Amino acid sequence: QVQLVESGGGWVQAGGSLTLSCEGSGRTSNNYAMAWFRQPPGKERTFVAAISWLGEPHYADSDEGRFTASRVNAKNAVYLQMNNLKPEDTAVYYCAATLTRGSWYGTKEYEYEYWGQGTQVTVSS
Repeated sequence: QVQLVESGGGWVQAGGSLTLSCEGSGRTSNNYAMAWFRQPPGKERTFVAAISWLGEPHYADSDEGRFTASRVNAKNAVYLQMNNLKPEDTAVYYCAATLTRGSWYGTKEYEYEYWGQGTQVTVSS
């Protein structure tokens, strides 16, 4: 089992920045691909970014250029730096992980086995 805990959410004005963190505990000695998803109020959860075990990031088309995903394997942690935030970025942001190898990453919810509880990001106009 792997437990994921997100932090770093909060309130920010449009144009501002936030950095989300996700720390894993439990069986973290294995290789995991990790990802960020978000769920705006009243909408479905969607893919934001993923990062392979090797540290290669991948982004949803709508976010590329504003968001940067990174990871520190020694800390079992992944991060999502979000710049130039917009009101439409308001959502609960979830960290997800799945056991994998090498450069694999996924963009679908069903591809990830472990999920955090989420952290709220609110962007005001």
